[in-house]
Amino acid sequence: MTVTPKTMTCIEITEPGGPEVLRTATRPVPKAGPGEVLIAVAAAGVNRPDCIQRQGHYAPPEGVTDIPGLEVAGEIVALGADVDDWKTGDKVAALVAGGGYADFATAPARQCLPIPEGLSMVEAAGLPETFFTVWSNVFERAALKPGETFLVHGGSSGIGTTAIQLAHKLGARVIATAGSAEKCRVCEELGAERTVNYKEQDFVEVAKDFTGGKGVNVILDMVGGDYLARNIKALAVGGRHVSIAFLRGAKAEINFMPVMLKRLTLTGSTLRPQPIERKGEIADALLKNVWPLIGRGKIMPVIHTTFALAEAQKAHELMESSQHIGKIMLEP
Repeated sequence: MTVTPKTMTCIEITEPGGPEVLRTATRPVPKAGPGEVLIAVAAAGVNRPDCIQRQGHYAPPEGVTDIPGLEVAGEIVALGADVDDWKTGDKVAALVAGGGYADFATAPARQCLPIPEGLSMVEAAGLPETFFTVWSNVFERAALKPGETFLVHGGSSGIGTTAIQLAHKLGARVIATAGSAEKCRVCEELGAERTVNYKEQDFVEVAKDFTGGKGVNVILDMVGGDYLARNIKALAVGGRHVSIAFLRGAKAEINFMPVMLKRLTLTGSTLRPQPIERKGEIADALLKNVWPLIGRGKIMPVIHTTFALAEAQKAHELMESSQHIGKIMLEP
């Protein structure tokens, strides 16, 4: 039986600021509360919201640790009260509201999933944040259907590489935007039928051309700002627009007449503050609809590189450079 130590190494945000404010620290190992499990972290994902939290703009929900990190994979080493679906020794990937940048992290049992067959711990840790986000927004909120057209911005990001694969494998036709020829090539390899180098092409024109002038059915947007008005132009009648981030700003001026004339739906969500039970429902849907595809090698997380936990600063610098393709990971 493995003995859990009393203290652990983690990454703290010493003050709001750039990547240099991340510091290695020692803290007590957290205890699994009711409905939770304690995981010995083998790998953790780095996500854009971690950077926003570090900058001081995305505080963790009340009662959640200030240690950053929204997804982990590892071995369950302790169970809280009322946990019946898991046992110590189980290997899991888990969505967490914080605490991933550490040797140990607690996670609600409902937000844990078995590691798909054939995946490493690093690959498994790259699943939860992006797959929960894409599934809930693209396939639940926007109700993307087989045969429909789907435009995803930031196609080479962790969210983008996930969205392209899922939409393609589940029968949609995919357009992706990215910022270089290499990134566009990767998007095509993952299943995008058309790609747009947004530095050289107008995605509205490409979307119209791809759909014979009709426009696309669903757009997943993480850019915001002036993209919103352009996205509305690119949508078909009855189209659905989902916002999940605002890299160009959360405010935009738009003409609502085309929204009304084309009967568009503008929606969006954030994952972190949603109730555990809701996240558990998303986990159930992933286990049923997506995990079998991953287990058969039909869909795989795209891992760009892995840093040691103590190199979290370098991981954030890379994230903010946008030079990566796919996921950036940490290993304690």
